[in-house]
Amino acid sequence: MTVHDPLRHLHRQGRPGHGRLRSVPAPDVAALLTELERSEPRHAGRARDAIDRLTGGEPLETLTELTVCEFLWYTLPTQVAGDREAVVSALGRLLALGGLDRYAALCSSPVTARVLRAYERSEKAGTAACRRALDATGLLPPDLPELRWSSIMGPEERGAHGACSAALELALVCGEPASDSAAGREALTRRWLTEPRADLGGDNWLHRVRGERLNRWVLGRGDAWRELAQPFEAHLHAPVPAPAGTFLPALRWLLELGRRPGGMVPPAQGPGPSRPAPGGSRWSEGELEAARELAEGRMGALRRVGRRLVTTREGRRLLGDRDLLWEAASAALLAPAPGEDAFRASAREAALMLLAEGAPADRDRVAEVVGRGEGRAREVDAVLADLARRLAAFGLRTGGRLTPAGRSAVLAALRSHALRPRSYAGAS
Repeated sequence: MTVHDPLRHLHRQGRPGHGRLRSVPAPDVAALLTELERSEPRHAGRARDAIDRLTGGEPLETLTELTVCEFLWYTLPTQVAGDREAVVSALGRLLALGGLDRYAALCSSPVTARVLRAYERSEKAGTAACRRALDATGLLPPDLPELRWSSIMGPEERGAHGACSAALELALVCGEPASDSAAGREALTRRWLTEPRADLGGDNWLHRVRGERLNRWVLGRGDAWRELAQPFEAHLHAPVPAPAGTFLPALRWLLELGRRPGGMVPPAQGPGPSRPAPGGSRWSEGELEAARELAEGRMGALRRVGRRLVTTREGRRLLGDRDLLWEAASAALLAPAPGEDAFRASAREAALMLLAEGAPADRDRVAEVVGRGEGRAREVDAVLADLARRLAAFGLRTGGRLTPAGRSAVLAALRSHALRPRSYAGAS
């Protein structure tokens, strides 16, 4: 079946998971609690507290299996004190009274018992058990090339994630073949993210999530940053296409050499003399070394075998697709160096925005935009020197200014960085 409104279809089931879909009124929480208080008063108080946490005051029809699982396997053991087994039992009784048998069964399932026991050992063990249990449900929307989910979600992304999970749940309940494979779940998630929706005014979830992330990137770092970044917001909604003709010649040359039998000897570090290359181009050893660092590091296009470098499977894939090569190389302009802190990463972003505007990216202006530059002038200088090497290695800057391809690459890099998923500090 075609999924148009998964929550509506899920809660048209009289007994979820049993029988055909049929229209029934959504159960009223207050009436259910009154009935539970009359029939099983020992459960009523705990059930009321649990359902308030679970629904946030919203009707029961807003529940999905994923929200119930997350409550049982994460919120309850990490945020609720007292007799958790009693809370689980009370919640199960309330859900069963409401005809939500499939959700009620989660409360008494061996998986829930196993996860709660893991938390009794340690929070780390419980969190790991929770993650394994969630992965096994098939309800977590997978990451896609178009969108990798954040671990810290804004309202739009939470809405998109919940809607995609509800669509996956409906597919599982209805026995759709799409729910049986990773490829099927990806296709369903992609369709749900990209289809225009009437309740979003004809917009789609993917556009909403990207807009939210761009807005967060513009507004999140102080007045000077906001003033510089604001004009870029409109330009970064759409992908920045690869330029016509040949681009990234030094990178391509290295990847082609790495494809030869035995690979190649890495370029020497340091400025070094110019090295002749196909088409009459000449690159310094330093420029080639910068291109090598980016290709071997963030891009994963080269790897070391002994003392030589060989082009990886990913590198061969990039060589065969100019759009993918452009996207990967542009994103590498903002790739953090090993151990680099947020200040240096922000300084690199600020410098790229200034260059894209045609303004000088000098130490004082970059430090002003980042807003935490006192006493860190040497670090800003190091960031600017490294950025200059990256731009030169990719042939994106000449005479101190960005080339047309260079400006496009900078916009593509800023877009990739602004749209990246948001994670907790230290999370992978």
